[in-house]
Order: sequence, then C-alpha cells, then structure tokens
Amino acid sequence: MSGRLADPFGFPHTAPGPLGNWHGRRGAQVQDRDTQAEADRSRGALMAAAQDGDRAAYSALLRDCLPLLRAIVRRQGVPPDSVEDAVQEVLLTLHRVRHTYDPARSFTAWLGGIARHRALDQLRRTGARARLETHAPDEYEAYAEPGEGPDAALQRGDAARRLRAAVASLPAGQREAVQLLALNDASLAEAAGATGKTKVALKVSLHRALKTLRLRMEGRGDE
Repeated sequence: MSGRLADPFGFPHTAPGPLGNWHGRRGAQVQDRDTQAEADRSRGALMAAAQDGDRAAYSALLRDCLPLLRAIVRRQGVPPDSVEDAVQEVLLTLHRVRHTYDPARSFTAWLGGIARHRALDQLRRTGARARLETHAPDEYEAYAEPGEGPDAALQRGDAARRLRAAVASLPAGQREAVQLLALNDASLAEAAGATGKTKVALKVSLHRALKTLRLRMEGRGDE
C-alpha cells in the first residue's frame, strides 16, 4: 500500500510525483506573491492615511515595516551591531519625505529604495566600504550594487545624469518643490515658509513634478 493514496470513490492513486511537487511549489509561489501584494496595498493605504494626518495609521505602518527594514539593511551587508542604527536612519528619512509618496505607486518598493540608500550611508560611516568614502556625486551614483556588473553601474550613472537634466527642465514651481521637498528633505511647513506658498500648492507641484519625471525617465516625454 505504500506510495498509494486512498480515493473516496475507491480508485487508488499513486502518491504525487515530481510534477505534483512542482504544482505545489508553483501554488506556494503564487500565494506568496498574492500575500506580498496585499501587504503592499495595506502599507500604501496606511501611508495615504498618514499623509492626511492619521497618527494611528502612521504608527501602525511603522510597526509593520520594522521587520522588512531590518531584512533589507541586512541584505545590504550592514553588520549586526549597526542594523538598528541603519533602521532608525530609514525611519527618520521616511518621516522627512513621507509627503513625497505617491499612493499610485508601490509603497514597499518606494520604502525599499530609501532603506537601501540609508544602509549604504551606514556602511560608509562604519568604514565597511571605504571605497564609498567620496563626495563625487557621479561616482556615488554610479556605484555598483553587490552583484552588479560594469554595464549596470554605467546605466545607474547615466540614469542619475538624466534625472538631473529632467529636474532642471521642469517648470520653476515644480523644480522648486522637488528641490526643497525631495532633494533637500525639507518638511512641507519649512518649504511653505521658504517659498510663501501653501502646503497644498507645494504638494500638488511635487506630485505633478514626480509624474513628469517618471514619464521622462521612462522615455515617454511629456505625456
């Protein structure tokens, strides 16, 4: 009887073979992707609520993101004794730039980008990657992630230069919003005080600018 499974209708079936195992793994992968997508939607909704002033949603979001952030900074090679410092840097950056998040985009991907950059900053400070101790923007922007080849590094540097050119081509109001809010990490209140514009006007300008920048970086011009 070994290797055979009972059937409610009395017909014996052989135990699942390699194909059955493949289907099982495939189903698990699909389920895992669905779970990740649902978690991303939940985080995006919490962030959108936080942008509207919901402190409870913001606190819940930060608690939910902590395990994810620790995993990301570890993957970047941050030593165990510096992981929590790197995570705190990510949270501080998230707080400063939370108004720049576009609810139409993936929150997890947006946060992951912040986490990876802060992890690299932590590595620079601890001296784990001495070759990053440079203040040359082009060299930093072209730095290859672990596992990246020279072509990928060149593409990163080219993308950084294209982004700077795209920012410079924005209308003055949008360029100002990007410079203050996205690049200088100013809060909406600080930017409003510096420009004399309302927070709402700055937020609208920023979202329009980010949309334009995405289109131009994707090669779709001014659609």
